[in-house]
Amino acid sequence: MAKAIVIGAGIGGLATAIRLRSKRHDVEVFEANNYPGGKLHAKTVDGFRFDLGPSLFTMPHFVDELFLLHNKNPRDYFNYKRKDIICNYFWDDGERFSANADKNKFAHDASQCFGESEEGIAKYLASSKKKYDLTAPLFLEKSLHKLGTYFSKNTVKAILQLGQLRVNSTLNHTNKMSFSSQRLVQLFNRYATYNGSSPYLTPGIMSMIPHLEMGFGTFFPKGGMHQITLSLYQLAKEIGVKFNFTEPVTEILVEKGTVKGIRTQKEKHESDYVVSNMDIFPTYRKLLKGEKQPEKVLQQERSSSALIFYWGISKSFPELDLHNILFSNDYENEFRHLFEKKSLSEDPTVYINITSKEESNDAPKGHENWFVMINAPGNHGQNWEKLKEESRKNIIKKINACLKVDIEKHIVSEFVLDPKGIETSTSSYKGALYGAASNSKFAAFLRHPNFSNNIKGLYFCGGSVHPGGGIPLCLLSAKIVSELVP
Repeated sequence: MAKAIVIGAGIGGLATAIRLRSKRHDVEVFEANNYPGGKLHAKTVDGFRFDLGPSLFTMPHFVDELFLLHNKNPRDYFNYKRKDIICNYFWDDGERFSANADKNKFAHDASQCFGESEEGIAKYLASSKKKYDLTAPLFLEKSLHKLGTYFSKNTVKAILQLGQLRVNSTLNHTNKMSFSSQRLVQLFNRYATYNGSSPYLTPGIMSMIPHLEMGFGTFFPKGGMHQITLSLYQLAKEIGVKFNFTEPVTEILVEKGTVKGIRTQKEKHESDYVVSNMDIFPTYRKLLKGEKQPEKVLQQERSSSALIFYWGISKSFPELDLHNILFSNDYENEFRHLFEKKSLSEDPTVYINITSKEESNDAPKGHENWFVMINAPGNHGQNWEKLKEESRKNIIKKINACLKVDIEKHIVSEFVLDPKGIETSTSSYKGALYGAASNSKFAAFLRHPNFSNNIKGLYFCGGSVHPGGGIPLCLLSAKIVSELVP
């Protein structure tokens, strides 16, 4: 039985450990924090429960698959419900739109709201599905960095239809070519934030992302997003994965181009394979100091981060659902601030996630737990205390304008997480949520592969490497690693 060590118990690390156990490897996980899950964690304050990290759950079959690998019934560990409404959208002038999960209903409702043809919207959604179907087998499910990936029918098919994939135009340009309504363009532009990029820079192929919601659906995990972590952790323990918490890894041990194990603050641990679920930047800079550094990859532009206010609200808002977005009046300026000025605009787009809409126990009776987030630049040494103070005022101003309320008098509990805090607690370089940004058509190919070209037995999983950030892609990175490890 070969020994595998996984560095980091984030969602990618947990999934990798579970998959490697299914291959009969002896698996041990080392985590710097005293809890599993990485960003996918939770906290209860003043009677309000909050999921701290990812708030959108799509493609739950990737989670179920991990239980099925070990002949376990996923429903004994983890349950979820499909949402009928994907998201509620709001603008300052009072316009509102509820995005239905049913594609036909969405096309009809969007046609009525935005004055676009129902057929045109349906055509866009069909194109989104086609782009996903063409590219998923190449860009998401296999290692882009193995030659064998390119010798398949799916790859040839995708290459022959590159023009339809819109790799040479931006997402914004693709959306403007599809719709005349500025607000519908804005609605579809916002999908660039799913990988921490700008719709004015990321390629048009990203118009496949809406299919993740409308084709596969959006879901709410019973018990909240943190339940994903807890259920996978329970499974991992049951199948024999050993966990070592509050034991940071200080070095990946390499001899003559082959991995030999790790060193922690406590002792040395030998292994046949090492998989790093740690962000690729600190993995190289801190754990592989003596090895060749992939500078081109490490110097890539990082994705956006987030500034999150966790508010206990002493009021119920029937017009809000689980996912809600209050749009900026100048979307392009907002992204200019994020990626060029490394700052925050005065008119931010505000995302509000309210799990108490689904789990009443997440907030006291008559109250709601608001996860209030705006996109933020990474941590480049900005004055975050000042930015938080200014942003709080701007967020409240936006909420008041869109919901016609004086929200501040209803805030009875508060704590804040900024990019600096995200970087500290998760070792995400500069607090980036998705590793490298996807602000160029070559970004997918520039992400670090799931293996090392120079060190035998060393692998990588998680949001900072191929295929990218977000729960589904982190789970896919684990699948790719498990197929690469002998």
